[in-house]
Amino acid sequence: MLREKIVDKTAIVGVVGLGYVGLPLVIEFGNKGFTVLGFDIDPKKVKLLMEHKSYIKHISADKTAKLIDEKRFIPTSDYSRISECDAILICVPTPLNHHREPDMSYVVSTCESISPYLRKGQLVSLESTTYPGTTDELVKEIFERNNLVAGKDFYLVYSPEREDPGNKDFSTSTIPKVVGAMTPEGLENAVALYDAIIGKTVPVSSTRAAELTKLLENIYRNINIALVNELKMLCDRMNVNIWEVIDAASTKPFGFHAFYPGPGLGGHCIPIDPFYLTWKAREYDFQTKFIELAGEINNNVTYFVVQKVMDALNHSKKSINGSKILMLGMAYKKDIDDLRESPSLKLLELLREKGASVEYNDPYIPSVPKVSPMRNYDFHLQSVELTPENIASYDLVLIVTDHSDYDYSEIVENARIVVDTRNATKNVKISRDKIFMA
Repeated sequence: MLREKIVDKTAIVGVVGLGYVGLPLVIEFGNKGFTVLGFDIDPKKVKLLMEHKSYIKHISADKTAKLIDEKRFIPTSDYSRISECDAILICVPTPLNHHREPDMSYVVSTCESISPYLRKGQLVSLESTTYPGTTDELVKEIFERNNLVAGKDFYLVYSPEREDPGNKDFSTSTIPKVVGAMTPEGLENAVALYDAIIGKTVPVSSTRAAELTKLLENIYRNINIALVNELKMLCDRMNVNIWEVIDAASTKPFGFHAFYPGPGLGGHCIPIDPFYLTWKAREYDFQTKFIELAGEINNNVTYFVVQKVMDALNHSKKSINGSKILMLGMAYKKDIDDLRESPSLKLLELLREKGASVEYNDPYIPSVPKVSPMRNYDFHLQSVELTPENIASYDLVLIVTDHSDYDYSEIVENARIVVDTRNATKNVKISRDKIFMA
């Protein structure tokens, strides 16, 4: 019956967590003719959606407003309506705690909220990035407390999200979807469900294989970014331009894929996912040395940036203690409004500890509240105006996020000193003596 409902689009889809992952799924299912119940514990999000407003920059309010008006999308905080759904997709955060260990509290609390309303015949898919074994151990145990058996009474699936906020080349529907399930029938139903909205599904043999697939994708990126970050620090001592080296290496038509250095890792995946596998590996008496070394390098690059700021100020006979610094960009990558795990937060904290007075500008992030569950950042800052006069009033401008909105020639022309962590000033022709690369 579930397969028939999916095929004729009478299946009701529930999406739990209306953030960067959940909301795009809502839109895809709604646009394909499904009725979607969207669940979120934050009543502000539900209210904004019902008022035809968006709280995510790259997701237009028009996309959800149309579906709401057509009653294809019903945002709610009422978890009792889970029983109305035929398929339930869980898209909640999986951060790290203070000890850099998996914080499964969001997954656990969500599953406990769903469990009382789970019924026979439903399909539940976990999309949150996590360690191998989460679905068939943790999630299964919670759902089976109400005398339902996974694989017999309901289908349990894992399908990792692959969202890349701000990437205009790929969307939810064009990124292949990896799917693993506890039973063959569950896998067939899950593939049918995702086939309805996504161009290509990639079935794998188990939920654990699907969970590890997502970790491998981001560990691959983590390690390669660590490699270029380490080379950046070496090139700094050797007086070699790492950006030039990467561009030259990229001309090789095979065997090389370009990765670029930066001020540290940010976002909801790359800084976090490797530690999920490192943590799980201990259960098997295995140490993931390569992964841990990459994490150490990517963490240290933030301290390297602080040292470059100190060196640049010292070059102008200025101490960092008491200096005025303007940080450009708080988002973890260009042209988005996402603060999650942004290296800007750590840099801001370290520079303040050195005695600097730090302000920031970001066209996408007007204010910085207490933002991270992993650290007690509590800055309460407002984005300052970016004018030639204001730029000139700071001792140093630190480019952390290379937003396309910035006029880098104007910034360099008016700044006293510029420390560039993203090679954003590569095309600036004037006043290059002011620029220090980090």
